[in-house]
Amino acid sequence: MLKLTVDEMIGRIERGITFNAEAKDGSFKLKIEEYTAYICAAVHNGAKLRPDLLENCLLTQQERWYEEDPHTSDFIKDLPIVMEGLDSRYEYDLNREPAQAIYDTAWGKTVWKNAITPQQREVSLQKHEGFYKVLETLVQKIETKFGACLVFDIHSYNHKRWNRDTPLFNLGTVNVDNVRFGKVISKWVSSLGKMEFPDTENETAINDVFFGKGYLLSNLTNKFENTLVLATEVKKVYCDEDSGELYPQMISLIQKQFKGAIHNSVKLFARTHTSLKVVKRSHLLSAELEQNIIDVDRQLFHLVRNFEILYYINPINIESEKKKFFNSKFKVNPTFKYRSLLIDPFEFKSALYNIQVNQILDPEIRQLYQSCINAYADKVDILSSIGTQKFLYNSLRYFGEPNAKDLANAQYLMYSPEPASSKFEENLSDKDAEEIFRQTVAEYGFECKIETVPNLASKALVLNSTKTVRIKKGAKFSEKSVAALAHHEIGVHMVTTINARLQTLNLMRLGMPLNTLTQEGLAVLSEYLSGNVTIKRLKELALRVMAIQLMLQDKDFSQVFAYLVEEGKMDTNAAYYLTARIFRGGGFTKDYLYLRGFRNVLLYYLEGHSLDNLLIGKTSLQYIDTLNSLVERKILLPPKYKTTAYEQPVENSEILNFIISGIR
Repeated sequence: MLKLTVDEMIGRIERGITFNAEAKDGSFKLKIEEYTAYICAAVHNGAKLRPDLLENCLLTQQERWYEEDPHTSDFIKDLPIVMEGLDSRYEYDLNREPAQAIYDTAWGKTVWKNAITPQQREVSLQKHEGFYKVLETLVQKIETKFGACLVFDIHSYNHKRWNRDTPLFNLGTVNVDNVRFGKVISKWVSSLGKMEFPDTENETAINDVFFGKGYLLSNLTNKFENTLVLATEVKKVYCDEDSGELYPQMISLIQKQFKGAIHNSVKLFARTHTSLKVVKRSHLLSAELEQNIIDVDRQLFHLVRNFEILYYINPINIESEKKKFFNSKFKVNPTFKYRSLLIDPFEFKSALYNIQVNQILDPEIRQLYQSCINAYADKVDILSSIGTQKFLYNSLRYFGEPNAKDLANAQYLMYSPEPASSKFEENLSDKDAEEIFRQTVAEYGFECKIETVPNLASKALVLNSTKTVRIKKGAKFSEKSVAALAHHEIGVHMVTTINARLQTLNLMRLGMPLNTLTQEGLAVLSEYLSGNVTIKRLKELALRVMAIQLMLQDKDFSQVFAYLVEEGKMDTNAAYYLTARIFRGGGFTKDYLYLRGFRNVLLYYLEGHSLDNLLIGKTSLQYIDTLNSLVERKILLPPKYKTTAYEQPVENSEILNFIISGIR
């Protein structure tokens, strides 16, 4: 970080130069990643006292901490312009006018053993003056550039001293123009009020515990006609205000949600009070990709780039065990064998957790990587327990299990009518399927491997790490089913694989948390919109849900197989492979996500949302707002390749549409 004098900072601001620097006297920091229409400030975040003052101070560090606003800069630190006080308010209070900025007594306590000298006061007041010289220059620059400036003045407060319930957020507005800026004020209060925290009630108020009478607000309001200061107090629910113990999860949640709330308010302010006519998120948030993100991304990718969970979970003897199962007249359950794990689970997880993800400043991106690392740790637990009783537990921990709605949808589809005209003869071979897949790839215009291999539990799958489509050797297909598979495997799974490789961040290749649900939902939607999903296919997805439920009820392989044949009307071949999918590894619960994912993505599509940003890699609908933000900020690229079925959907039969409309 640069060390700059006040005059050097002012010179850079006047020339429109971005920088990240600490004042040479150590009194404050200023980060300008991009000149935007707003500033975030945390003037009481600091806790430093000069040695000569510290020696003379009667208050303990904890007593000083109690009245400071620790970690308020964390709430705003990833935004484009942040000004942060580093000195304790007991040296000089930046939120009081200079004549009142140095305490002799504060909150009923004498501060100094001996009265501080005029020289000591002068040093402190010079720091106070330097802070405001820089801040006022910055506000002037923004007003000149955009016509107006919005300042978020963030503080915290101790709530235990109040003998009543107090708000989680308090906005002080007595000294601002509530008529002129009323809509922006309402938007900020509304956005704060929508923030959600576990076990914490969010009451957001105006002029309840504080009124906005601080010097930062009054000084800027008096000097700049077109600047609005939102003086905001945060209740100290993110720490124990008595002991000083911090609650990192709460700090992270406030930080993440503050970003969205600030964006919502700035967007309205920029549209109604500045010269910006078109206001996009990318105009309001930094587009700079910090080095810490790049470092974490590379470390994670290097560690897990060849990690393919299906490669290890697919049995290597699925065909020979099928022969034995059929010869026993479906009585002797298969005993599957698996590839040896080529990693040490303990060392692998240690390496994962040694990645310094906490160094990432941007909370949205940091949370993505934290969640991704946790997901891979869970996957390691799954792989390390293949063939043991722990496997099912680990699968449930990662993928979950069908809920009541999933089971209701599955039963609904199982008993939906299937017209005789919907029967399709499986007259195509694995070689035919391979040729159709190659034609599909050629139409998209990218390159990937296509190979036919034995011992697959499914008829086709994509290996992301090697850009490979695998087709099951000896499998038979109908024209409809092979077309559906092409739209499923090539049109979604390979499209997202190729798009992910075009991104700067490898995270899109590795997969966002919960991406299975979304990716399989997108793939089934592609089958549907291409006109190739059938009622038989929907019933198969439903039977996967029911089969998993039976397995979780302690039904064994042969019992689940019998259910699929007798109740599900499946032929014995198809029933065997579906049962094998469910029981591989020791109980693999992933397959119920296909139906749930299809429902979620279909509803999202029918609401009129674009699916484009879900195609940029192995994405998750849960993180769609973050994805949209990162694409707008040009941190992620929009998809080069788009699913044909989404671009050119075809009309399905009325009965199929009617049945699908009944999925809840």
